[in-house]
Amino acid sequence: MGVAADMTILDSVVIGAGQAGLSSSFHLRRLGIEHVVLDANARPGGAWQHRWDSLSMADVHGVADLPTATAPGGSEARANEVIAEWFDDYEQAHDLPVLRPVHVREVVDVDGVLGIRSVEGGQWSARTIINATGTWTNPFVPSYPGQRDFAGEQWHTVAYPGAEHFRGKRVIVVGGGTSAVQFLGELAPVTDVLWATRRPPVWNSGGFSGREAIAMVQERVAGGLPPASVVSVTGLALRPQEEAARRTGVYDRRLPMFQRLETGGVRWADGTFEPVDAVLWATGFRPAIRHLAPLGLRSPEGGIALRPGARDVQASVTTVADPRVQMVGYGPSASTIGGNRAGRAAALAVRDHLGRRESA
Repeated sequence: MGVAADMTILDSVVIGAGQAGLSSSFHLRRLGIEHVVLDANARPGGAWQHRWDSLSMADVHGVADLPTATAPGGSEARANEVIAEWFDDYEQAHDLPVLRPVHVREVVDVDGVLGIRSVEGGQWSARTIINATGTWTNPFVPSYPGQRDFAGEQWHTVAYPGAEHFRGKRVIVVGGGTSAVQFLGELAPVTDVLWATRRPPVWNSGGFSGREAIAMVQERVAGGLPPASVVSVTGLALRPQEEAARRTGVYDRRLPMFQRLETGGVRWADGTFEPVDAVLWATGFRPAIRHLAPLGLRSPEGGIALRPGARDVQASVTTVADPRVQMVGYGPSASTIGGNRAGRAAALAVRDHLGRRESA
């Protein structure tokens, strides 16, 4: 892909229209920076529109305000509808230049200009990009012996069908994160459920701050390591609706992790067999950044190193390998609050980079 003589070179392209992408676009527009937002979804809502139906606004851990717009409060309404409608209203209220559906296939360097190609055949050229693709489109399922031989159902968080689907089925939930805890609490009143994790879960005793956890995640990405989840540092906590499930013993996990899957269940290291009808892989996600591979941003350690933010660890957005590329919702900004702050930081970084380029 070359840059055609008549192709407009934008100041920036934002990839993704979730919380971080919308925040980035708002701040770019406020700074007068010409840009478009490319979103793979057919409608507004980011990854939130794909969350399971039983996840209510009362269940989510908190959604940060968007710039000038207060986030919806807790309620029994479905989060995948409420947040999608809020994002839609925000895009329209601020006339954000979102194009959809656009599935970005790759970003390449063409004579010092960033070329963006989509699966649909569209092409854009830009001096900078802000990547806000999150993780939802890149679910992670670990590989275990016998996985293909298992005759029951296998689900991942990304496609969780709701607790009622599993009524009467014996389920094993695999994973040590927040989603696993929520699924266990939701499934326990409905059916027989087991919990398996590779490591013992760390429960939050209230002695560790979120800021400390984010700083530790930032240290990893500053060193070029793949980002770890914040909950891996802060630990897990039970919400009031999960306390009843705790009394059933559902959060008493078996050690160590099962060694293999078999036709009708799982086999533990000591040889014992546990029959199960379904496996729910609550094993998380990985950053959806395959389209950035042509730019060679990964460090030898496997992650994308980010420059430390001057005053705020969640403002660590500029890639060490290429200052034209800003990463929001990645590493220390992988939360609604972090993504929002990172959007502002990314827009300012774009402005500074363009200023340096024009001065040069």
